[in-house]
Amino acid sequence: MVDIVAVSIASSVVLVIAVLHFINGTGWESNADISQEILDRRAATVPETSFPEPMNRSLGGGGGAVAAVGEGGQEGAELEEAEEEAQSPADMPEDEVEYFDIELSKEGETIEVASNETILDKAEDEGFDLPYACRQGQCVSCAAHTPDGPAEDHVTHYEQETFTDAEMEEGYMLTCVAYPITDFTLETNEAP
Repeated sequence: MVDIVAVSIASSVVLVIAVLHFINGTGWESNADISQEILDRRAATVPETSFPEPMNRSLGGGGGAVAAVGEGGQEGAELEEAEEEAQSPADMPEDEVEYFDIELSKEGETIEVASNETILDKAEDEGFDLPYACRQGQCVSCAAHTPDGPAEDHVTHYEQETFTDAEMEEGYMLTCVAYPITDFTLETNEAP
């Protein structure tokens, strides 16, 4: 049978070897955390843009206090009255909302869009996959064209920063910031 003395001696030897091994350590050390270094390196290779980004100072995420400087460059002087910001059509009271039929000629469909909703948002709600990128009127990814005349006769652009007046006279618009003011035909994915 099993010799109890031999088993206990073997168990003791194995236990001593295991204890001595862990006392000396395994010699393994974890690598240093380099994730921030990699992010900094990648960020250095990306060119700066003028798009507002989350936590960007342009959105009120930082910056120090600045003294008021008025006419003549004197600190503490009275500031000139700032122009009142234009109100977004999205903030329109419900009792003033009108509905317009926008014919999407390339898609072969007509959608009804409220005057307080962008054409892009309504088209997406209706299941159309129209192109877009910034959703802030700062690129031309969502550009579209109306053959019915100048864009400003058909939509109100809220904070559109891309097209010139001449391009809008030709009927070009950005669907991400375009609120309809009348019925019209729209050719999506068209840029000047």
